[in-house]
Amino acid sequence: MKYFVTGGAGFIGSNMVDRILARGDEVVAYDNFSTGRREFLEQASQNSSFTLVEGDTLDREKLAYAMQGCDFVFHFAANADVRMGCEHPKKDLEQNTIATFYVLEAMRKNKISRIGFSSTGSVYGEAEVVPTPEQAPFPVQTSLYGASKLACEGLLGAYAEGFGYTVYIFRFVSILGERYTHGHVFDFYKKLKENPKSLHILGNGKQRKSYLYVQDCLDAVFTVIEQAKEKVNIYNLGTDEYCEVNDSASWIAQRMGLEPEFTYAGGDRGWVGDNPLIYLDTGKVRSLGWKPKYGIRDGVLKTVDFLENNEWVFEVRR
Repeated sequence: MKYFVTGGAGFIGSNMVDRILARGDEVVAYDNFSTGRREFLEQASQNSSFTLVEGDTLDREKLAYAMQGCDFVFHFAANADVRMGCEHPKKDLEQNTIATFYVLEAMRKNKISRIGFSSTGSVYGEAEVVPTPEQAPFPVQTSLYGASKLACEGLLGAYAEGFGYTVYIFRFVSILGERYTHGHVFDFYKKLKENPKSLHILGNGKQRKSYLYVQDCLDAVFTVIEQAKEKVNIYNLGTDEYCEVNDSASWIAQRMGLEPEFTYAGGDRGWVGDNPLIYLDTGKVRSLGWKPKYGIRDGVLKTVDFLENNEWVFEVRR
């Protein structure tokens, strides 16, 4: 197999690149390096089965050219800045929805019919059913990010119906682990390095969130691809637990050997579109035999350990 990975130098994408190479397959990583890091591909670059193409998913011609000869596409490239979505709504439309259309068209040009897509649990908005299953009724969308990803899911389904694609849609909770450079653990760690005595938390700290360790996530992805048989395969990926933001903040501080005072911005959410409760029902993927090896606390601590050993990531994200 020869895989094409958009966002191949990013957090999840680069881990996927390494996983594909470890399986003995070929991979083309495609990234514009707006947030991806070349350092994450150092190991892959030593492998003759790896190819790196620097390019943007909005560059239709380059994207289609780079995809030639591939058998399967993993589409991870996206704007993941949920919190600041209202400040740049065009970014979610372009980098998520339109870019996904371009990926699907590049596949059609190259006669590639299988794609794994990183969606999000945010498409459920503030769900009425918790834990939230894949067939839950969709509420009003609460974030531009979630809305853009839901639009992508619609395109994927339409291409499956219209052009015979097989699509695998993964609705992730937040992913943690090595090469993580965006999200609450990154932000809290950075704040505590700057001021070890105090940590300011958006909202009231009681928001309940679910997280998944990146290697468990990749295990789930391949479990689905190898076993799911539908034209459109939609799977929640997450753990069977959640934690409060306060819990995660405490684990991070303890791992750093600190005892800071927590202060709060107030309210039951940190920003527009911040869902105060995210907890997905993962019974469907578990029915295929997958279950995570690590819990949420393990994922948080593994992420802190990565950040402690790779503090250069804070310099490049300024």
